[in-house]
Amino acid sequence: MGLSSMVVSRDWQEVSVLECILGGLHIDCEVESQPERAQAKLAKSKVDALIVDCDLSGTDRFLRNLQRDSRFPLSTPLVVMSGPRQRQDIKATGALFSFEKPISVEQAVRTLSAARNLILDGRLRYHRQSIEVPVSLLCGAQKRLQAELLNLSQGGIGVHLDRDLDVRQPIQVSFKLPGTRHTVKARGEIAWTDRQGNAGIRFLDIPARLQRGLQLWLAQQYFAH
Repeated sequence: MGLSSMVVSRDWQEVSVLECILGGLHIDCEVESQPERAQAKLAKSKVDALIVDCDLSGTDRFLRNLQRDSRFPLSTPLVVMSGPRQRQDIKATGALFSFEKPISVEQAVRTLSAARNLILDGRLRYHRQSIEVPVSLLCGAQKRLQAELLNLSQGGIGVHLDRDLDVRQPIQVSFKLPGTRHTVKARGEIAWTDRQGNAGIRFLDIPARLQRGLQLWLAQQYFAH
């Protein structure tokens, strides 16, 4: 579940600074000094972040090829480092982040931390954690059902009941988050059901404090594997 990056550069002084910063952010770093070889590696394996030294010969073509390559995910944060350049030149690379050489450690830490947060947000947004705890479902003013919570994500839950769940209106869900003091209470709607008593519930409204607690809990479970 670790994070990975590739640095395309042969400026070893700057590379050593980047390796130190990336290590501090718990991001594995692979260094490639030839853009052609970097592109070949990216065609075979995925990285979470790509850092390209635009002063290296061949990187302009390399970046253009990446923009046309459907195998390179658009969600991969691309960081460009270069000497002084026009802003439109940097924008044309498709980079989400950039900094100039010589590298300012403070700026690089800030930039790479932002890239790391973007990577984690993307991963955790779609992460679904298996979990088995009781969940209470309140349908309308009086009808309360007990179910088993099967999985949990930032956007909703999967549950199992002993009966079909045929509910049209929004419902209230309530469950205890294991290992915490948090009881998650949220308003949701039925996203899907099957004939075996399984259902997916999409969150419609959840208090900001609980949402943050849920995000932190999911992050802890994600990196515990």
